[in-house]
Amino acid sequence: MMWNYVLSTLTAAFVMFAVVVVSRSVFPYWAADWRYSLQLLKLVWNYVRRRRRKPSFFVLDRFLEQRHKHPHKVFLRFQDATFTYLAAEQRSNKIANALRAHAHYTSGDTVALFMANEPDFLFTWLALAQLGSPVALLNHNIRSKSLLHCFNCCSATVLIAAAELREAVEEVGATLQEKGVLVLLMMQHCDTPGLESFSDQVERASDSPVPRSLRSNITFKSPAVYIYTSGTTGLPKAAMVNQNRLLKALAVLSSNGVVSDDVIYLNLPLYHTAGFIIGFIGSIDTGSTIVLKRKFSSSHFWDDCRKYNVTVMQYIGEVMRYLCNTPQREDDRQHKVRLAIGNGIRAEIWREFLKRFGDIQIKEFYASTEGNVGFINYAGKIGAIGRVHFLHRMLFPYSLIRFHPEKEEPLRGSDGLCIPAARGETGLLVSKITDTAPFVGYVQNEEQTEKKKLRNVLKKGDLYFNSGDLMLIDQEDFIYFQDRVGDTFRWKGENVATTEVSDILTLCDCLKEANVYGVQVPGHEGRVGMACVTVKKDGVFDGSQLYDHVFNHLPAYARPRFLRIKEEVEVTATFKQVKVQLVEQNFDPSRVSDPLFILDDKHKTYLPLTHNLYTAVVSGQIKL
Repeated sequence: MMWNYVLSTLTAAFVMFAVVVVSRSVFPYWAADWRYSLQLLKLVWNYVRRRRRKPSFFVLDRFLEQRHKHPHKVFLRFQDATFTYLAAEQRSNKIANALRAHAHYTSGDTVALFMANEPDFLFTWLALAQLGSPVALLNHNIRSKSLLHCFNCCSATVLIAAAELREAVEEVGATLQEKGVLVLLMMQHCDTPGLESFSDQVERASDSPVPRSLRSNITFKSPAVYIYTSGTTGLPKAAMVNQNRLLKALAVLSSNGVVSDDVIYLNLPLYHTAGFIIGFIGSIDTGSTIVLKRKFSSSHFWDDCRKYNVTVMQYIGEVMRYLCNTPQREDDRQHKVRLAIGNGIRAEIWREFLKRFGDIQIKEFYASTEGNVGFINYAGKIGAIGRVHFLHRMLFPYSLIRFHPEKEEPLRGSDGLCIPAARGETGLLVSKITDTAPFVGYVQNEEQTEKKKLRNVLKKGDLYFNSGDLMLIDQEDFIYFQDRVGDTFRWKGENVATTEVSDILTLCDCLKEANVYGVQVPGHEGRVGMACVTVKKDGVFDGSQLYDHVFNHLPAYARPRFLRIKEEVEVTATFKQVKVQLVEQNFDPSRVSDPLFILDDKHKTYLPLTHNLYTAVVSGQIKL
């Protein structure tokens, strides 16, 4: 009897062991898929629970919860300054009360925030959230025409700017004054007409909490922030992020294992989705400590991580490459960083990063500011941005469809419907627009909003969001980013709209036309800017003049590094500039007979691109 019991027990154990072994060999990612299912259900449950709270619960309320839970915990470190959750609330209260006392501000007015990474960026947003004001997050690199465009398209009536951006504000000050805009500078004194100092007003203001009634009219559909995206053509477009979308994004860090004890290194721009929503808003949910840096520095990165005991870092692909390109040190693995979350890392850089800096969990994701679908590589497959998951696809339906690269439009069958891409085939990512996965569009830009919508995709009458991104799903259900389509390329972590750069180039006295595109450079993420230009009749190309022009009108990442001068810019029958052949020929002097030039910051000009210079660029001797 005992023998039979032992035999049956051993048999059961063997069967269970065999099932586990077979499952892992046939379904190697079943455990990760199962964990992700539970995580997704938990996210949905937490979101629904928060949506049902009365009065309505928003991101600001989560911050106030954290402040009451641990008021003396460090919320923010910036340079030598430290702010607790209580201090952060008190500073935001002072900013809010200073605004309330101003005769030209009314609670709920849209405010544009024009600052680089600094504590007052965060505190001012918290203050405006208390006052029920939507906030437009302006790129602190933009100037003149772009600055006015971004300010105007969200119907802002107030501009709050950092002291160091005074000159940029003064440049457009007359126009803002004509429109009756309240312009406040974070400085103690300002004698420029139409501009007011604001720091002195903040210091005199009370730090007492503002009445909740000031934001009582806010709903989940109310705009929370406007985040600007280059899109495919023209000037930057404002994507409206409403309170509901921001509430959904609140759990972006907690869902990836970040906890209250973590210290998060935030060195990405706060005007970007990654820096603002993931780094800042995500930290509010976890109650973590933020280490804020003005900008990324590869030489100081690991020293900062050791100094502040950083446990979580954010990245974009370029960040990881820059870190891997720094000189090796004996203390490369002496840090507490356990998690890196971001997007755009190449497979070879991923491997090199882990090999050099240790066993850091990398959570690669895919998302866009205005998009209605995102992916997370929860299984950790190197090179992938995500994985097909039945529950995720049920909540957020998406598909890859065949795409014509030259016509830049989806391929359709005889029935008029789009053709799904096969496994292993590159296709355009489209995601169904539903109540669960809405697409709000761009503010005051119905034309561009409509361009992002695709109808009759898989069924007659359906409606999908066109991501503009080409992807591939392999045989194991992993999703890989392939490329971008349209007139936008990505360089230094920024989206560059070619139409905007072309328009600015043609404002230079010596140029007539400009066709801007991105070209690949060995060893670099994304594509660097190149322009095919024509010189005005009887004009002479002046490299120094053009350098001064792009330096004054374009941020560094948008300045074309290479120029190609032709007699005329080739266009199609519908007057669209032809780019395909230009992109293929790149900036290789052996393939291009036209004069080529390279931007030279040392001599502040565009120099002729010789074969020697070309070799130095592609070999990495010249850094871009």
